[in-house]
Amino acid sequence: MIGWLEAVVLGLIQGLTEFLPISSSAHIRVFSAFAGWEDPGAAFTAVIQLGTETAVLIYFRKEIWEIISTWTRSLFDKDLRGHWAARMGWYVIVGTLPIGILGLVLKDQIETVFRDLRLVGTTLIVFGLILWFADHTARNKLTLEKHLSFTHAIVYGFAQSLALIPGVSRSGGTVTAGLLLDYRREDAAKYSFLLAIPAVLASGLLELSEIGNGPAPDWGPTILATIISFVVGYLAVAWFLRYISTHRFTGFVIYRIILGFFVILAVTLGWIPPIGTGTE
Repeated sequence: MIGWLEAVVLGLIQGLTEFLPISSSAHIRVFSAFAGWEDPGAAFTAVIQLGTETAVLIYFRKEIWEIISTWTRSLFDKDLRGHWAARMGWYVIVGTLPIGILGLVLKDQIETVFRDLRLVGTTLIVFGLILWFADHTARNKLTLEKHLSFTHAIVYGFAQSLALIPGVSRSGGTVTAGLLLDYRREDAAKYSFLLAIPAVLASGLLELSEIGNGPAPDWGPTILATIISFVVGYLAVAWFLRYISTHRFTGFVIYRIILGFFVILAVTLGWIPPIGTGTE
């Protein structure tokens, strides 16, 4: 069972890694294994993501309010239906469908086999290389307001659904899709954050009932970890958006590959078990 110290550490990890293309769920899973802690499980991970998602809601509060209000008014006012904010509302809804459907269909796998550290290490490496390829071939020119379409929203959505596997990274998967579609880094990241809102909120709220039951951690440590992830996450998203405006993702790619190989090596040598006690 997760204690207060574990809650502090895992909250910090969640806040630091959620918005970076390095997979927060993988880091929570890997760090817990090396620390000798039981796997906190998918429910705990989903719930503390409510903290980092609250950071997104506050950071992008003006854009989010404009999207929600304009989209709602456009349902009754035809003149608003071509407004970028109204269209963005539909794009977020459509882009959320893949992860919503696959999340329900693959719920058992998400909580068990997807958390195998051999799979986590492999996805860290493979999707790191895909991110590198996308970053170095993208023309980095399209913007959300002018170029986002339903087709692109669906592509983004399927990329986001890959993050159901720890190691892929929600932001990494969607940003990679955006780069492959030739969006600017900042725009790809911004839509990634907006697209995650419905999925993360829905997942976290659905998993709330699991907290304190069975293998899931108790409410106290979970709430503490969520609060910490919110504070750290807010600082992380602000830094990340500034960083990628002038830098490529090469540093993140190198880090993913090193971590992935280290995780696979550690499992192979028996330093850590591939399956945590919380998923057996």
